[in-house]
Amino acid sequence: MCYVTISGAGVLSAKFAVMRKVADERTWRVYLGSEALALGRGGIRVVAAAAGVSETTVAAGVAEIESGELDGLPPGRSRRPGAGRKRAGDGQPGLRERLRELAEAATRGDPVAEVTWCSRSLRELERELAASGFRCGKDAVARMLREDGYSLQAMAKVLEGRQHQDRDAQFRLINAEVAGFRAAGDPVVSVDAKKKELVGNYGRPGRSWRPAGDPVRVRDHDFPDPELGKVTPYGVYDVAANTGFVSVGSGHDTAAFAVNALRLWWRSEGSLRYPAARRLLVVCDAGGSNAARCRLWKDQLAALAAETGLEVHVRHFPPGTSKWNKIEHRLFCHVTRTWRARPLMTREDVVAGIAATTTAQGLKCTAVLDEADYPDGVKVSDRRMRHLETRVLDRRAFHGEWNYAVLPAPRPGPEPEPEPPGPGPALLTALAALAGVPDLPALLTAAAAPWQAGRDHRLHLERGAARRRATGPAGPLRLPFDAVVTAAACRQRLGMTCRLLGELLGVHESTVSLATSRAIPLLAEHGIITPRRDGPRITTLTQLRDHAATTGITLPAETTPQPTRNHDTP
Repeated sequence: MCYVTISGAGVLSAKFAVMRKVADERTWRVYLGSEALALGRGGIRVVAAAAGVSETTVAAGVAEIESGELDGLPPGRSRRPGAGRKRAGDGQPGLRERLRELAEAATRGDPVAEVTWCSRSLRELERELAASGFRCGKDAVARMLREDGYSLQAMAKVLEGRQHQDRDAQFRLINAEVAGFRAAGDPVVSVDAKKKELVGNYGRPGRSWRPAGDPVRVRDHDFPDPELGKVTPYGVYDVAANTGFVSVGSGHDTAAFAVNALRLWWRSEGSLRYPAARRLLVVCDAGGSNAARCRLWKDQLAALAAETGLEVHVRHFPPGTSKWNKIEHRLFCHVTRTWRARPLMTREDVVAGIAATTTAQGLKCTAVLDEADYPDGVKVSDRRMRHLETRVLDRRAFHGEWNYAVLPAPRPGPEPEPEPPGPGPALLTALAALAGVPDLPALLTAAAAPWQAGRDHRLHLERGAARRRATGPAGPLRLPFDAVVTAAACRQRLGMTCRLLGELLGVHESTVSLATSRAIPLLAEHGIITPRRDGPRITTLTQLRDHAATTGITLPAETTPQPTRNHDTP
């Protein structure tokens, strides 16, 4: 029988506390067994109580010592193979199969890839297994999932969506153009707008070293400050020099703002770095303020080319491939790193943070604040775009919407095509006589005042305001007033069709229809033209000539269908 005093039990507990920190499982078990043997009968109970372990553990250590199997275990093992508590998957038949069923319903990933992942959490799977009658902790669930080829995965933004069929060809063209410009010593810049940033005491992602318990305190909601608002950094990355230039704008992110960033870069850096340059290559994506379809972008580039004397070549990345733009991973990512965990209190803080961005590879940045107002929704007229397309833009045969050059000086304009001869006075006089109007000049004099008044009233209603002074050259030629009145008389008095009148006057039948539909009610209201109720309708040129022969009126010899002219209605 073993007798151990209270002080002796305390000594054992102190010894065991020291040894437990340095002994592995097997050493600990054997050591406890040796202490129990030294105490004699009842030693197992005393040692187990002092060490705070199960008596089974102490007894196992005693058995190993007495059997002389201390050297019987393989190297690196603390237990015999098969010893210890069974794993959850081994002791509960059907557990692995049920886990596979639950994971399969939420499996993601490429079915032919080696690695897949499950969108359900470990605790969700643990609860569903418990509902199915299985006892399994989340650690065991994670182990069995890894054994089945699952892993913990995050999302990766690598899919580009629907790819254009000429995507790779455009990439090869851009690479070749960049290499050619750099070899010639001409500047190559990559441009884009960074996402808008809130100015004020707002939180930003990332962590920074600070005294424990003293984090930077920022607002709990990201509602924009009405005074500070947001800023838009527009970057210009010089590929050859590995330098960045960022214009921080406080207004709208428009094409005018984007081109002005290019202008500021050229004035402060580009013209000094490339004094002999006559060309500039601008590589950008196909959307945003520098979109391939943006009219204002091309209009402002034309102004920049004329101002600097540079031939500005533009190459757009295909839609959905903006992440390939060099400025994204050579400038903007480093600016984001500089801003990490730092609130942008003022616009000057934004500029200073960008200017402080550097890398071990030699990147240096310049930042300026652009507080100019760039109105949103500025439209470029069709006339201006026609001028740019015909005289300023030089589009390439391969995807001219992505690849074009903006010339510093407009090309000579094309010679205007000669206007086809319109209806002669003799024809109009003869047609008016056939319609029962013997004195066409008198009819025109009587109809001029009400016609002009009605036209001014109609245009005023369409505009919604008073007439403004016209700028630039006139638009399409209008159907002359004498031709409108004559056509209206022929439609009313002879029943001539708009198609036949259009062939005689050299305009489209819709032009005749619109013009006469406006003239007939006005002229009839003033009693100038009254419809004739008898006689057949004249729909062909042959019928017209027969009617002229019957009435004794001679048509001009050149009365033939005229080529259609670009006429508008008055």
